[in-house]
Parts: sequence; structure tokens; C-alpha cells
Amino acid sequence: MDLTAMGAAEIAARVHDGWSSAVDVARAHLDRIAERDGRVGAFQVVDPRRVLCEAEAVDARADRFALPLAGVPVAVKDCVDVAGYPTRHGSAATSCEPARRDDDLVKRLRAAGAVVVGKTRMPELAIWGFTHSALGTTRNPLDTDRDPGGSSGGSAAAVAAGMAALALGTDGGGSIRIPAAYCGLVGLKPGTGVVPLPGRLAEHWYGLSEAGPIARTAQDAAVMLGVLRGEPVELDVPGPARIALSLRVPSPISRLHPDHRAAAVGAAARLRAGPGGAAVSLADPPYPRGLTTRWTRRWHAGVARDVAALGLDLADLERRTAAVARRGRRARPGRRAAPAWRDRMIDWLDEGGYDLLVGPAVATPAPPAGAFAGRGYLRTLLAQARQVPFTQAWNLAGLPAVVAPVLVEGRAVGVQLVGRPGSEAALLAAAARLERRVVPMAGAAAPRSYA
Repeated sequence: MDLTAMGAAEIAARVHDGWSSAVDVARAHLDRIAERDGRVGAFQVVDPRRVLCEAEAVDARADRFALPLAGVPVAVKDCVDVAGYPTRHGSAATSCEPARRDDDLVKRLRAAGAVVVGKTRMPELAIWGFTHSALGTTRNPLDTDRDPGGSSGGSAAAVAAGMAALALGTDGGGSIRIPAAYCGLVGLKPGTGVVPLPGRLAEHWYGLSEAGPIARTAQDAAVMLGVLRGEPVELDVPGPARIALSLRVPSPISRLHPDHRAAAVGAAARLRAGPGGAAVSLADPPYPRGLTTRWTRRWHAGVARDVAALGLDLADLERRTAAVARRGRRARPGRRAAPAWRDRMIDWLDEGGYDLLVGPAVATPAPPAGAFAGRGYLRTLLAQARQVPFTQAWNLAGLPAVVAPVLVEGRAVGVQLVGRPGSEAALLAAAARLERRVVPMAGAAAPRSYA
């Protein structure tokens, strides 16, 4: 019985029934880490002794039979505090001093019976859609010659490689959804205020950032979301009645790869198929002019604020990180652009009667591992605009969005679903209908509508 191949719900059920102990599960995952992480590089730090002690504590709990994550191994992104582990923020410029206490989100996971197996790698200050920094390069378990995406790339790689059943990520412009798309996983960015932010922050990156789950299945993501938000999430909800399918690329310098076009079209067809299937129309969101610029101002200013809060010297950071922070010191994010875009998008959904929007998650296959090593700010920014242009709009709008994998010619390709405020359960239920389902390769554009 391979415990590392099991999802979170299955692991918790085995611990509840006594078929496996939390210690059995922890040892299996530690063995997997020892076997695979030398090549993958998902983890920044793992303490096996601490992991086994945590697992023993779960086995000793009288209430373990009712814990939703009993014995489930969870990986935590480097920017979130875990007691006894340093919080490096992906940067060699930060301190190696261990955190004294758990972040509130980690406390919620532990209270639910989860076992933290380690802290995962990310790019410096979590600001890019790939995972490489002076602290190391992370590789994609589906193809170790390629990058896993970012910035929660280490978290996604840990789950995809069977080194953790779940991972906690953060998302300010796609940082959960991009690695989920590249690693064949489900990743959810909740809507504004659904899940508390790490560090008890009222907001991060001027309202862009959210924390959320990375999992192998939508059901596992729903269980973790319920723990993080403090209220269970049920996926037994009505399916969407009407869906908008959009293949429009928000970035003027990006082109959509055929695999990702096929995945989005095929996902919409899957949601249309069967009794009670949704009506699907090809319709583009009302992206405003300057949308990317509005997100970028907040991103720049948010990074500058992080640099100041951490007390970092620009001279000690990567050149491109320092360039982002310098621009952020001059940026003026403004207050009206984000709520105006949110209202405009909700009105568009209401006017069309759409329950959700379906589209590509990323525009291109994952880049080679370490491809961005040594690149400056402008080259990195332009490459990212070509590769990952689909996620940032929904951070600016504060709307929930989930990525789920479908199979195109045997390859896992992510698609993105976006909904109204409060639609996290409905998005995950739709994702559950899509995950790892085969869709046909399609070279031609989708018809205008098919109902």
C-alpha cells in the first residue's frame, strides 16, 4: 500500500479507521522526500525528527477519529511561519533564525490533524511565476527538465511528487494557479476575505494576495479550504447552468499554445455534456484597457512594502527583485481601479447569465528549469507576460478562481474557472468534473456557441 499515492481524504480515512497511523504516513512521505527531493528541490527545509514528533502527537489525540486532516502531510510555502523553521521568503538576504510560533493558518491545519512535513521553495519574495532563487532551483515532477511554475512552485512540486498530500500556497497574481496548471494539480485562489492572510495581515500587495490550497483533487482542496476558512465546504452543489468560454489572451505579446486552447475548449465541452449539462457560449470578459498596468502598479508597490517591512537592503537582493522594489517606491496603486473592475466583471456575468467563466490557465508549456537564472527585470517581465497572462486579472478583481487539470493527448494541462464572490464550492465542484478527464486535441477555434 503506497501511502504517498493517496489523497488527503483517503489518508485521513485510513487514520480514522486505524488501518494506518499518522506515524506510518509521515515515515512514508519522509522516505519519498529522501528519494525524490534531491532531484526535484521542492523543499527549502525538512526536519524529519520534528515531523515524526508531530505525527506521534496526532496519533495520541483522543479526537483523531474526527479530525478532517488526521495524519495528512502538508507542505507549507516558505513565506508562511512554521514554528522551528526559518522563514526565508525565498531570499538569501533574509535571516535563518527559526520562527517562534506558527502562523494562524498553520495552527488551523495542525488543529485539524495535519502534519507539516517542511517549508517549500519559492522565487525571491514570491514575486514571479517560476521557482528559482539563490536558495535553489525547483523542478517539475512531471518533467524534471522543466520548471513547476511559481511562486508556490515548491508547494506544487511537493504534492505532484507524492512528498505531501496537500500544500499551502499564496497567490498575488497566479502563484497558486500557475504551478497547479504546470504540475497537473488543483489550485484555488479564494475570493477576497474568505481565508485569512498569513501574518494576520488585513491585506497584502494592496489587496492582490490570497492564501489557498494546492491538492491532487478538488475534493481534497475543498477539505483544506474548509479548514483554512473555519467552515466545511460541501461540493454537493448544483452544476453551472450557463458558462462563458473565453480564449482571449489579455497580454498583447502572448500567443495561446494549441494544447491550452484544446484544454479550455474541451473543458467547456465536458461541462456541457451529460444530463443537466451547462449551455456554453464563446464570450470574452470586458477586460478594461490598462488592466495589466493596474495590476503591475499594485505588484510593484506591494513588493516595495515587503522589502521595507523585512528590513532588506536592495543591494542584497537579486537585481530583478531590487528593480521591482525601486519601481514600487514610486508607484501609485490608486483606490478605484480594482473595485471598478470587480463591479464591471460581476455585471458582465449577471448580464450574460453566466455561472462561471472557463478559459486557459497559462498560455504556454512550462519553461525549462532554471531558465530565468541571472535574467534581469525587463527580460523576466516580458517572458512572464508571454507565458502566464491569464491569472492576474482575478487577483485585481478579488474574485475566486480555480485551476484543474484535463488531459490533452495524455498530457495534464490546466484550465481556469472564475466565478462570482462566494462561489468557491461551485468552482471546486465544477473542477471535480474536469480533473484528469481526457479532452480531444483541437487545432481550430471553438464555434461561436454550442448549447
